[in-house]
Amino acid sequence: MHVVDPPPVLAMRAISKRFGATRALDGVSLDLRAGEVHALVGENGAGKSTLIKVMTGVHQPDEGAVLVDGEPVTLHSAADAQARGIAAIFQEPLIFPDLSVAENIFIGHRDQGRVVHWKRMCADAAEILARLDVHIDPRLPASGLPVAAQQAIEIAKAISLDVRVLIMDEPTAALSAHEVERLFRQVRRLRDDGVAVLFISHRLDEVFELADRISVFRDGRHIATHAREDVTRGELVAAMVGREVSDFYARHDHEPGDVVLRVRDLGRTGVFSGIAFDVHAGEVLGLAGLVGAGRTDVALALFGVAPAEVGTVELDGERVEIRSPRQALDHGIAYLSEDRRHVGLSLPQSITANITLPSLGRYAPRLGLVDRRAEREVAEGFRTRLRIRTPGLNQAVGLLSGGNQQKTMLAKWLNTEPRVLILDEPTRGIDVGAKADVHGIVDDLARSGLAIVLISSDLPEVLAVSDRVLVMREGAQTGLFDRADATQERVMTAAVGVA
Repeated sequence: MHVVDPPPVLAMRAISKRFGATRALDGVSLDLRAGEVHALVGENGAGKSTLIKVMTGVHQPDEGAVLVDGEPVTLHSAADAQARGIAAIFQEPLIFPDLSVAENIFIGHRDQGRVVHWKRMCADAAEILARLDVHIDPRLPASGLPVAAQQAIEIAKAISLDVRVLIMDEPTAALSAHEVERLFRQVRRLRDDGVAVLFISHRLDEVFELADRISVFRDGRHIATHAREDVTRGELVAAMVGREVSDFYARHDHEPGDVVLRVRDLGRTGVFSGIAFDVHAGEVLGLAGLVGAGRTDVALALFGVAPAEVGTVELDGERVEIRSPRQALDHGIAYLSEDRRHVGLSLPQSITANITLPSLGRYAPRLGLVDRRAEREVAEGFRTRLRIRTPGLNQAVGLLSGGNQQKTMLAKWLNTEPRVLILDEPTRGIDVGAKADVHGIVDDLARSGLAIVLISSDLPEVLAVSDRVLVMREGAQTGLFDRADATQERVMTAAVGVA
């Protein structure tokens, strides 16, 4: 007797969506099956976010059909999708901080009466959280909870609404390795309970660990779907970017020059101490360590945001005092923040305005009037040099993809003509194609003679891009390795403090 497979819980059939002249989705078809984790990968701008919005009723397709259990449906709103068991959680959880954990979990429910049964609501919330192996008092206010706990609340909210399809958009971007593993356990429980999970991530290691099937999008099109065991990382990357990325971590051997930056016994009470290193012209010094090791604190001290209390800093053999970012810039030190959206960029402003902001005085020589033509010429030069993809230089930076935002922030600091460039997590939250571009830019900058300090939680990136690697643990310097000696095992041993 032939057994007919049940239809997918949610299916997209030849979905197309335009925004003006831009075709965000072009004839996309995708199936989500019950009891399966389906990963979706692709560069920023590939159409993943638009597809999520179609699935959740935020956008309606211009062409094609959405099917639930094999039947065509029209999702007019997020409430329509929610009523059919389709929910989404994002990189930044949508939590009401002034409400309790239990209230956040059940906020989407339509109460039949006017009386809220607080005791029962808390008990039900506790039961759902227990299913996820999350131990949070449901009576606690949601404010102050870590991101991992907030995401658990979002998942609990979806479960309370009888979720059948859970869409997870970059849910691990702000989580530690331990928190990621806990989240994965929660996802596997949902899969085992028959939920269809769509998992979107730039981190291919996570995709291969969690997914049953993997789909690739590029330029608004569905390129391929593979069973996890039938595809390699290299094949996925090639499908995502439309080309082979054989030298993913671009680096060319070159001879470093003289010492540009010399740091000795740098410290700040209770944060870090005893930090000492040199950075040569044309050298990339990698800073490795676990989250909370103090790497960013050292960078903020060198840039004058949170100045060091002890120790010395020399530039080209001359001792300097750095008590503010303005002083750092005057001495030729620039710092690319790990938080581009809140600290690194002014999202409502144009690409041109962002690139010229730290050096605006250069474009206003007389009467405080800005020379717009000079601004545009500089911005156009960086657009070409860094391959910033944008319809125009007047585009608001907030509308760019993550990779192009990162390139704009890099252009902003390169325009200050620094001698030392500190890059803090320069490839976090950007796709593989943009990562390859950033690695190539870093390599070009080093070959041009710039002294670079690179902080990254991606250990293969640190090892591949750096000439030397400094390792930190709990605010202390625990190792400094030449490139030839900087193996993954040695760096991790220094980072975790294992003898």
